[in-house]
Amino acid sequence: MAATLPPPRLLPSGDSAVTVEFSRTIDDAANERVLALDKALAANPIDGITETVPTYRSLLVHYDPGTIGFDALGAKILPIASQPLPPATKTRRWRIPVAYGGEHGIDLEDVAKALNTTPDDIIARHSGGDYRVAMIGFTPGWSYLSGLDKSLQMSRRQSPRLLTPAGTISIGGIQAGIQCLAAPSGWHLLGRTPVRTYQLHRNPTFLTEPGDRVTFFAIDHKTFGELDRAAEAGEIVAEQVTA
Repeated sequence: MAATLPPPRLLPSGDSAVTVEFSRTIDDAANERVLALDKALAANPIDGITETVPTYRSLLVHYDPGTIGFDALGAKILPIASQPLPPATKTRRWRIPVAYGGEHGIDLEDVAKALNTTPDDIIARHSGGDYRVAMIGFTPGWSYLSGLDKSLQMSRRQSPRLLTPAGTISIGGIQAGIQCLAAPSGWHLLGRTPVRTYQLHRNPTFLTEPGDRVTFFAIDHKTFGELDRAAEAGEIVAEQVTA
């Protein structure tokens, strides 16, 4: 039986935003409620809301205080946030190629040593997982994934790197991730993907969305180069799997 989640909490975030918090920990059940509320507010807009930002466990709701106040907005949001989840709908699934190890995954061997196993075993465990896009954040297209195998969960690096490559596939804590743009990171770098989850002049600009499912498959470094050139030209080199 699924654990019962507490009622959502309303937390003021400055003078023009409210956080609707469903949990204090990373949890797929809470994340499903976050995304359900986000969709409900998009389908039936409340006058005064200017933007919503879904995260792992809460929804940040920006509003115009000249149009609606905190108390009035909360009174409208809470009943929606407390509704049962709607029936499940079909989910998009992506198969994403990854070149593991070597120059593309400089932490693979260290991760294997830390977990007392081999690089090939780490690749098999990581690529054998079924992940869920819980949120997009930090930088454009950065996909935070739940579903990391417990055997791969480990603390983040003690010394974060100031710059890690675009396309990095990494793990950190209980999460996995797809990093679209070059950026700082304290996660462990297992490989790189040629897939652009964000590309400004491509349609769609953002590839993955919260609620999508993701699996990975290994490619060699020569194939990475070929797919990387195709992706740079605007091709979507991820494989969308029919649900």
